Amino acid sequence: MNIAVILAGGNGHRMNMEVPKQFVFVDDKPVIIYTMEAFQKHPSIDAIFVVCIHGWDDILKCLAKQFEITKFAGTITGGKNGQESAYNAAKALSAGYSDDDIVILHDANRPLISQEVISDSLVQCQKYGVSVAGIPCTEPLFVKDDQNSSHECIPRDLLIRTQTPHTMPLKKLRWAHEEALKRGIVDSVATGTILIELGETVHLSIGSELNFKLTTREDLDLFKARLALDK
Repeated sequence: MNIAVILAGGNGHRMNMEVPKQFVFVDDKPVIIYTMEAFQKHPSIDAIFVVCIHGWDDILKCLAKQFEITKFAGTITGGKNGQESAYNAAKALSAGYSDDDIVILHDANRPLISQEVISDSLVQCQKYGVSVAGIPCTEPLFVKDDQNSSHECIPRDLLIRTQTPHTMPLKKLRWAHEEALKRGIVDSVATGTILIELGETVHLSIGSELNFKLTTREDLDLFKARLALDK
């Protein structure tokens, strides 16, 4: 079984909006529904869970019903950061699913994820055990001396810009978070980075420039512009 876990526990303070950015309406639909629809549409996804920000569970359930997200299987309580939220998902899923079921973790605020990106994430996970979506780094990257200067650059051919999905069996997800806590890793950026910090090998699946994360108001404007092009 393939289970999508949509990570929607953040409050989106960087946008300075009255509601969490994943619940902002764009063209009469909240951002998170666009994300859920991508997984609803994919034939290999069997269930969708949402790690939800506190107090928004009932609203999300109503939205899922309104927009006919029939694969929606429930909400999971979010944590104080992304690492804790993903661990909460691992614990919740362990109560009802098999260790060998595949979990595909995805940010709620990446609503333009394509069917191809989802498919390749699952394929690479089946081949190698763990997959993380990534795209080439096209910009030169400098190492800061301070806020205003640098004397070192990193060859961009050595770098990959990671995205979500991060995909792995449930037992691997649970192990990674349990082992991280044992080693004092408590605020890693994502499950993929936890695995790297634990010395694990992570295999890359295809990402997309369109699979960007809505972090700022400018990102939201880009999302709106893309939707307008697709009309």
